[in-house]
Amino acid sequence: MSTVFVFLTTGFEEIEAIGTIDVLRRAQLDVQSVSLTGEKQVTGAHAVTVQADLLFEDVDFDRAQLLVLPGGTTRFNEHEGLKQQVLAFAQRGEKVAAICASPMVLGGLGLLQGRNATCYPGFEQYLQGATLQTEQAAVVDGNITTGRGPGLTIDFALTLVEQLAGSERAQQVGQGLLVR
Repeated sequence: MSTVFVFLTTGFEEIEAIGTIDVLRRAQLDVQSVSLTGEKQVTGAHAVTVQADLLFEDVDFDRAQLLVLPGGTTRFNEHEGLKQQVLAFAQRGEKVAAICASPMVLGGLGLLQGRNATCYPGFEQYLQGATLQTEQAAVVDGNITTGRGPGLTIDFALTLVEQLAGSERAQQVGQGLLVR
């Protein structure tokens, strides 16, 4: 079975991580949260501590269907192992998603060159080579999806559901959440 991996590190944006995991699981997708800290318990930007499903070193990336980077911190950009996996995954044409501050990781890896993308206001400078779509909640360009920020997490997550499970499933999940 293919798995969606959502990465967590100290200072992650709780709404973006947990909201995305919740929406994807409502769509009956296999989702695993992954700690980048070496500990399964990870504390977010607003002092909410969560228990990750896996440690980074235990992830079987061959099972991955989608890699998701929530925002809230620039620490995702400091994890070399994560950046190597994201780069290799995206270069193979596999799906990668980042929201809020985390599209900076994709920009720094050159993955946004010539693509449409969005991010949290103030992080545009890190999206090297991207055509900015700053008014959109989520932007899909090929195998790369970017999202704007915390209040738009549900739109971002439903966009991922649509890509992985189809528009009908995204519509059903959205209706259950009272947003579509």
